[in-house]
Amino acid sequence: MQTLFLFGYLVVFRAVFYFFFFSSTIKDAGIVARAWHLGLRFDMRLALILMIPVGLLAVIAKDRLFGTGLLRRINFGYLFLIYLLLSIFYVLDLGHYSYLGLRLDPSVTRFLAYGEKATNARMLWESYPVVWGLLGMVLVMVLLRYGYRRIFRRYAQKEGTPVRPWGYAAYVVTLVILFGAGIYGNLAYFPLRWSQAMFTRDNAVTSLALNPVLYFVSNFTVQNDTFDDRETHKYFPLVAQYLGVEKPVPNQLNFVRTVPGDSSKPRQNVIIVMMESGGAAMTSMFNNPMKATPNLQQLADNGVLFENFYVPAMSTARSVFAITTGLPDVVRSKTASRHPGIVDQRVVMDQFAGYEKYYLLGGNTNWANIRAVFTNNVEGIEIFEEGYFKSPKADVWGVSDFDLITESDEIFKKAHDKKQPFIAFLQTADNHEPYTTTAGAGDFKKLTAKDVDMKLFKTSGFVNLDQFNALRYLDYNIGHLMKLAKASGYLDNTIFVFFGDHSAKLDPFHFMPIPEYEMSTYVDHVPCIIYNPRLLQPQRVSHAGSLLDIYPTVAKLTGIPFKNYTLGMDLLDTTRSAERYAFIQYSKNLNWCMGMINGQYLYEIDTKTNATGLYDLKADALKDVKQQNPQLTGDLDKLTRGFYESTRYLMFNNKK
Repeated sequence: MQTLFLFGYLVVFRAVFYFFFFSSTIKDAGIVARAWHLGLRFDMRLALILMIPVGLLAVIAKDRLFGTGLLRRINFGYLFLIYLLLSIFYVLDLGHYSYLGLRLDPSVTRFLAYGEKATNARMLWESYPVVWGLLGMVLVMVLLRYGYRRIFRRYAQKEGTPVRPWGYAAYVVTLVILFGAGIYGNLAYFPLRWSQAMFTRDNAVTSLALNPVLYFVSNFTVQNDTFDDRETHKYFPLVAQYLGVEKPVPNQLNFVRTVPGDSSKPRQNVIIVMMESGGAAMTSMFNNPMKATPNLQQLADNGVLFENFYVPAMSTARSVFAITTGLPDVVRSKTASRHPGIVDQRVVMDQFAGYEKYYLLGGNTNWANIRAVFTNNVEGIEIFEEGYFKSPKADVWGVSDFDLITESDEIFKKAHDKKQPFIAFLQTADNHEPYTTTAGAGDFKKLTAKDVDMKLFKTSGFVNLDQFNALRYLDYNIGHLMKLAKASGYLDNTIFVFFGDHSAKLDPFHFMPIPEYEMSTYVDHVPCIIYNPRLLQPQRVSHAGSLLDIYPTVAKLTGIPFKNYTLGMDLLDTTRSAERYAFIQYSKNLNWCMGMINGQYLYEIDTKTNATGLYDLKADALKDVKQQNPQLTGDLDKLTRGFYESTRYLMFNNKK
């Protein structure tokens, strides 16, 4: 009876997930029912595993279980502990899924990193109803305690029935068989395994089919981040050819490309703006029906818009590391920025001789150890962060984006007035939970359900109106920056780069040319705009681009001489555009995948199972066509693995 009570509690959380968090393009009732069936089997497995100690206690104590005060207290204490831990875990899992669209896994420990716990705690406090949640958990625990104690007392009050030894032995054997069968979970040779839940390509269906606790435990392995010298040498000739390394020597892993200076180009400032949680599918430039980004649309119409631009992985810390170092963050358990052995890199930003170098963030740069990525690699960089700005903090992420941009303009204008070129990395944050918006200059207004076409809104992918308004606020502040740049005089001699660091979690959408949501690649597809009418004519670039390419591109535009030690290339180099790909990583069926993508093909490798697939994005983008294209499959397999191995090598061997 206690086992059924516990199983019922797990099913309640599954129902909460289904009715309040489950969102999928798959509407087939049979598929959803199959996910439920598998999920209930996983729930029963967990309930039986957790009840093993109680079962052993009952078998050993026999009728003394109900008559001994100590045994009763042990029983009650154990049940209280497991219900408490389960409640905490499931609440965290639902919050994690609400935020990232993924079940909780061991990488969540990154939020407990030294110096970051307080920041992340404040984010939770400001984003979620913590007090009500705690009160609700207390109420739930009171009800649970009442329930399992009543079950115990109900059986304790019954008169005992004499049982002969053979009868008791049969009872124990039956109990063991039932527990074993339930934990095994399959009418097959192999026991129930997590891979059975991954019978579709859909993360939501897979998440519904899994039990989050068992999934977390199955992934609780820690692998040391390192590199494989032999594998790096194996793929080096191919990667060197792809990057355009001059005279590569096979036995010397030298990825350096020397780019001479061009004195004919005007010495431009550079402002790189990271747009928090700004995915391509969310913006006006990519036909989102809500048209939330008119200012970015105007910049794209008058600048260079890269249509097939990708970040290497979904994570702000990973994106900041990738753009700065020119290397994808392929660290699994945490992030590269949190790894002391990786943050020392030779980067292009450091080579802007004669430039003042700025990193501007409304919050604190101890976040994710990002401070070290800049101060350890860019000599003389000035960091403007929490404590510098006169404006008050808006939320856990520091001053509002409006105030950050307003006060950053003062820094840019000061450099401009003294004719000092500068390069700046400006990191926005308000398009992130808790989705704080301000009135800006007094003319920004949040829209409500009465102000928008909610039928159209449901097709846009936005999870809620807060997310939609936060993106509108981000776009508003981009417009604010451009107005200030014009008023302060540095608009015409500055190269502006705007890019999204990753997409926010979205509901299903279908307005993009390819089914990005079903492919799971929408998290990496972001807008990138380079704006400088003095140097660049308006155009839309269709060849693939990556976050790794931004600094080599702006360095080439400014005409400075530099050495490129990274895996990035010039985005505006059209001589090899047909063969350009972007290296990406994403979660499909809760498995981590890596691959190469451009406007025509996606090649994919499941890093857990090593399964591969080639998808023609201009045909049926969900159909694996590797059997029909063996040559291309082989080439992209080598390039993908080569990029991965080269990245791992350079992370530890690209020190200054």
